[in-house]
Amino acid sequence: MRYISFSEFKRLDIRIGEIVEAERIEGSKKLVKLIVDLGNERRQLVAGIAEYYEPESLLGRQIVVVTNLQPRKFMGVESQGMLLAAVVGDENRPVLLSPEEKVPPGSPVT
Repeated sequence: MRYISFSEFKRLDIRIGEIVEAERIEGSKKLVKLIVDLGNERRQLVAGIAEYYEPESLLGRQIVVVTNLQPRKFMGVESQGMLLAAVVGDENRPVLLSPEEKVPPGSPVT
């Protein structure tokens, strides 16, 4: 394990987002394109969760998002952040992290 300093950790901008749109990415078994409300803006995320979550079941769900990653393209679709999930079992099934109760989109995670 490589440790990071507290100052490095503080550089992460982690916020609560609410999924307002979700669709499979054509030609991929694993990828879903999400539009996430972060309070003051909407971001497009690409997540490898299509084998475990139907896009319709994600609508309205609150998730934890790292918002200050450099954008990256997956199958030609730009992802402007990363959702956080726990990995469970031998099949590495993702379980999306979410707040215990509904909070305003864009709320910082500290």
